Amino acid sequence: MSLGSVWFVGAGPGDPELITVKGRRLLGEAGAVLYAGSLVDEACTRYCPPTCELRDSKDMTLEEIDAWLAAAASRHLVVVRLQTGDPGLYGALAEMTRGLDAAGIEWAVVPGVSSALASAAAAGETLTLPEVTQTVIFTRVAGRTPMPPGESLRDLAAHRSTLCIFLSITLLHEVRDELLEAGWSLDAPVLVVHKASWPGQEIIVRGTLADIKRRCQDAKIASQAMIIASPALGARAWESLARSKLYDPTFSHRFRKRQETPT
Repeated sequence: MSLGSVWFVGAGPGDPELITVKGRRLLGEAGAVLYAGSLVDEACTRYCPPTCELRDSKDMTLEEIDAWLAAAASRHLVVVRLQTGDPGLYGALAEMTRGLDAAGIEWAVVPGVSSALASAAAAGETLTLPEVTQTVIFTRVAGRTPMPPGESLRDLAAHRSTLCIFLSITLLHEVRDELLEAGWSLDAPVLVVHKASWPGQEIIVRGTLADIKRRCQDAKIASQAMIIASPALGARAWESLARSKLYDPTFSHRFRKRQETPT
């Protein structure tokens, strides 16, 4: 019996138009789609053909997901596991593909736009800035899933780079405490975006370590939110910025020669 292929497709942050062209094409070819209904906007499933088998995975265990994907691959050439954001970020990709490997079922990943990137875009912010921060850390606060040694938020925050903190909106008090212990100030800017890019549901909250928890409570944000703490937040309103060398006329690269500065 020939088996179909399973595609792990990143649906993006919420806006159905932010799925990749390849991801949309695969949905249009799919005989079966298993989607994370608690996180993925169901509008993405509108790209599926009318005959497509659709199943919401929000009430399923890993074993049930494995069994469903394997069974679907025995009936269809194209099976899609549709996940929020990018499948490689907090998407249990390694767990779900082990069963497929054992069953000899081919699989591949189509990356998606992360909510971290969509949140920065929604707020008009940059995650990197010359001479301020050139590093972005994707992380979370320890909850029921512990953090590995050396990856506490306090340890990571000590780098003073951009922090994109997933799955932690109910732990904002811990975010504040960990960043303060790492040397951040109470007036350090913090951005929280709820349901970034979701049509009609996106909420953007700006504050500082001192007041971001209260501001989020006032906005009734308790789930599906990205927390960004960064020394680059608000940079477009600063009086001056260090110029990017790529666009500096006094900087040479292989496409443009250095211009002499006026005397």
